[in-house]
Amino acid sequence: MESPGPSRRLGPFALIARLDPPGYPVPHRRFVARRAEDGDRTVLLGAPLPGADAARFADEADGARRLIGPWVSPVTEIAPADAGAWYASPYLPALPLPVALAVHGGPLPEPAVRAIGAAVAETLVAAHTQGLAHAGLSPASVLLTGDGPRLTCFGAVRAAGPDGAPRSGIPGLEPGSLAPEQAAGGRPRPPGDLYALGSVLAYAATGHTTPESSELPSALRPLVGMCLTRDPANRPTAAAALAALAPPTPHETVLSTAGPLLRPGWLPGRVVAALARQSAEVLSAEIRTL
Repeated sequence: MESPGPSRRLGPFALIARLDPPGYPVPHRRFVARRAEDGDRTVLLGAPLPGADAARFADEADGARRLIGPWVSPVTEIAPADAGAWYASPYLPALPLPVALAVHGGPLPEPAVRAIGAAVAETLVAAHTQGLAHAGLSPASVLLTGDGPRLTCFGAVRAAGPDGAPRSGIPGLEPGSLAPEQAAGGRPRPPGDLYALGSVLAYAATGHTTPESSELPSALRPLVGMCLTRDPANRPTAAAALAALAPPTPHETVLSTAGPLLRPGWLPGRVVAALARQSAEVLSAEIRTL
């Protein structure tokens, strides 16, 4: 993890480290931090990028409380209205997907890619059922933990600018994950999340968000191709994507779920080792700041 920089406080939290390395577009600044007053709670802290609209960020952070599910990094605390914008989620040792690929030394194995995609799709099913669009899905928004992915950065596209304002080229938004209709300023809707899901699958499997079809594992080509089509009407639903990624259930009344794909051993060994190192670093940092 990177040093948090010269300012080591944000709201009531002492910053331990930056979660994201420099050089990759991330729509929020993210830190590992601990509450400075009592030192008994470590969190994942999100804050707007320098120059971003803090009020829009705060609105999206509040809206993120509605996003639920086992593969979500839940927003449990947000900044008071009279303080600088931030949100806090419970801390788990976690690596952003781009960092995981760097640690692994290249694209992830197909079973891990399928597990990540199924967990994200399952989360999108729940969000879309509630009438929500995630509107911030990209490789950087997916954190990998030992027991499964965690989805972050809810509402990043909306926070970046109002509907109708082109979003192409806005700092922090990964262009390969931004559906064409959203890049042009269209209101974020579920089909845009499916486009972003395709980019996440492509990235995990190849190392970039817009690969040639031949670069993808053959079993993933049809789904990724459908997700990345420019016409929103031709993209699959989140439920259809989940069914394509998760194993079939023997009971028709039981919905597909990512759980069976996320048993111990789902992550490559180098990624597991990096998570263990991060946990040790955070623990030692907490001891030094007590």
